[in-house]
Amino acid sequence: MGHVQDLWFKTAIDPSTGRPTRTKTDLHGKGKRYRVRYTDPAGRERSKSFPDRHKRNAEDFLGEIENDKRRGSYLDPAAGRILFKNYAESWLASQTVEESTREIVGVRLRKHVFPRFGQCPLALITPADIRSWDRELQQKGLAPSYRQSIFAHVGTILNAAVDDEKIRKNPCKARSVRKPQVPLRKIKPWSAERVLAVHNAITDRYKIAVVLGAGLGLRHGETLGFAVDDIDFLNETVHVTRQVKIVGARPCFGPPKGRKQREVPLPDAVALALARHIQQFPPVAITLPWQSPTGDPVTANLVLYTASRTVVLRHVFNRWSWKSALREAGVAPQTRADGFHALRHFYASTLLDAGESIVALAEYLGHSDPGFTLRTYTHLMPSSSHRTRRAVDGIFNPTTQDGMETA
Repeated sequence: MGHVQDLWFKTAIDPSTGRPTRTKTDLHGKGKRYRVRYTDPAGRERSKSFPDRHKRNAEDFLGEIENDKRRGSYLDPAAGRILFKNYAESWLASQTVEESTREIVGVRLRKHVFPRFGQCPLALITPADIRSWDRELQQKGLAPSYRQSIFAHVGTILNAAVDDEKIRKNPCKARSVRKPQVPLRKIKPWSAERVLAVHNAITDRYKIAVVLGAGLGLRHGETLGFAVDDIDFLNETVHVTRQVKIVGARPCFGPPKGRKQREVPLPDAVALALARHIQQFPPVAITLPWQSPTGDPVTANLVLYTASRTVVLRHVFNRWSWKSALREAGVAPQTRADGFHALRHFYASTLLDAGESIVALAEYLGHSDPGFTLRTYTHLMPSSSHRTRRAVDGIFNPTTQDGMETA
């Protein structure tokens, strides 16, 4: 059982009376007066000091410690002293994510989080701090979706701090803290005319990129990493097995997003376009490290490559080929919705319009959760009202003898 020790006075026996009496110690008037001494659940002796006239605070602290020990919720008061930056860097280093993801999160923390919380002990970050920090990000003009991502990083780090018994509560989960809200934005897919216009406007070497995006629903990185060996003309399928990504300013091969390899049906028109492209631009064997600049080298016979027979870099393609094609196709002013991902949305809308199921579409797009696919594209699904009317009319047709009119 712990106790509160008075460092300024001690109890001694008065030799003249034989009774206990209080006398001043050598520390009287120096430093803090009260010291709480207790043992933690591991049997280690702990202490905390309080100034003069704060005996009640010392007793309350001891009471909380003993209650926490009985409930099994004890936390080392010193654990929360670790600086947010130190803990966050340790947390990030322990994550089993792709190196490109680790790099992105690290950049966001260094740019938007560490300047505010980096030198702050974990235990001292309050809900008020979180609210004012998010307001600062908003005032800087950061997009709601970007703020939401940064907020999620901080919340996840503080969740880990709770799990690691550094802090008792996550201030991001306080009732008064509201995570950044992203306005609902319905995807407006490109028309077939726009897709064809961009296809016709882009240079011959990269026309197949438009076909792969709009005809197979490939992501940009998957398109740049698409190899001739991924094509199965006989079974009319393609295998999506890799992407090109940038890690540490260097291009690398890696698995598709979410490490989800998949098979996608190969339409005749896409197969014909691939055959023509391969004849005009024979695939080139390109070797890149796998996952990170220090990863094992992997070679793929890429369908897309530069005039100098090197891997196509996404930012270079966007600046010099994609945006030029958009301007020539009359897409102006250009917005974020006009990025290469617009081809993937076109693919999804085309399949839904043809009656494809959400489950199948999710598989073709490489989504791990069909629910995400449904939430993203539900407004593009054909209305079921016409099918409902037609189905019921087929049963209760008033023009037939056994129809609703007879009933």
